[in-house]
Amino acid sequence: MSQTIHPESPEATEIPVSPVPKAPSAPIVPPATPRRWPSSFADRLTAPLPDFREVTSVMWHGQLRPDIGDSDQIPVHRVGLPRAAATETVVTWVGHATFVLQIGGLTVLTDPVWSRKIPGVRQRLTPPGVAWSDLPEVDAIVISHNHYDHLDAPTIRRLPKDTAVFVPAKLGGWFRRRGFRDVTELDWWESARLGDVTFDFVPAHHWSRRTLWDTCRTLWGGWVLTSRERRVYFAGDTAYGERFAQIGERYPGIDLALMPVGAYEPRWFMKVSHVDPAQAVQGCLDVGARRMATMHWGTFVLSGEPLLEPVREARAVWESRGLDPADLWDLAVGESRTLP
Repeated sequence: MSQTIHPESPEATEIPVSPVPKAPSAPIVPPATPRRWPSSFADRLTAPLPDFREVTSVMWHGQLRPDIGDSDQIPVHRVGLPRAAATETVVTWVGHATFVLQIGGLTVLTDPVWSRKIPGVRQRLTPPGVAWSDLPEVDAIVISHNHYDHLDAPTIRRLPKDTAVFVPAKLGGWFRRRGFRDVTELDWWESARLGDVTFDFVPAHHWSRRTLWDTCRTLWGGWVLTSRERRVYFAGDTAYGERFAQIGERYPGIDLALMPVGAYEPRWFMKVSHVDPAQAVQGCLDVGARRMATMHWGTFVLSGEPLLEPVREARAVWESRGLDPADLWDLAVGESRTLP
């Protein structure tokens, strides 16, 4: 079972994450402890919500946009999933915001989406980089927020009901109604532990909505996963803002930041929800990560930029900042890399 952690308890100092610098300690609370959440998290917003015109624009790009050429140039490298040793951290990009993260002896999926199509947009441009049948036993999943391209019901149904699930505040009921038994809901800056890995839920500049009636009823954010050897930051969906620096101050020594680089045009409305490639690089630097892996591009058509532009722009910005090219993991779909 996963264990929830809240700020300021001596017990969290026992979490063995050395030599990774430790985040602020927090007490362990049993996962089954009832939580009281507000009716809305709208007070966490840092920008106005998209209005009807903006939603219509997204739907047009996702379903009717005619110029989606170059999809055949999106790199796909499906060669199977390597198995990590207990002390290794191996990252595999499945597509969009989905990674197989092997860390601290666990196999963790981020925002798992294996479906060919999600509501509101055309079918995926590239296949999942890892076949579902090639997955080892999945120990845990982390969910950043409830948008359909990050929380996919058909994929979730394929998971065993005893899989450990780590979700934002008030999203736990969605999983419990589907029979999941090990569900941990966290607020920003709260933590949980599974095996030798800690799962810290951190802020993002975004929002949540799954229907017309549940806007901001559940929280949104990113995740910091820390093993004895490594610390990985999964940003989920986010615009740019001061919360990156706050994460970096609280979680020093991040080895790798999994950063979204796509779905940023037109900027007049995407800027309040999604970083562009330059902001993704800056966000990686703000959190203090040495390396950045690109995501949130090359899978679903959600916006107006050319399909290959996100990763090309990320490379150009990375180079212009004088950063080591080896530290930019512009992964192909299905490609794996091991933290050295």
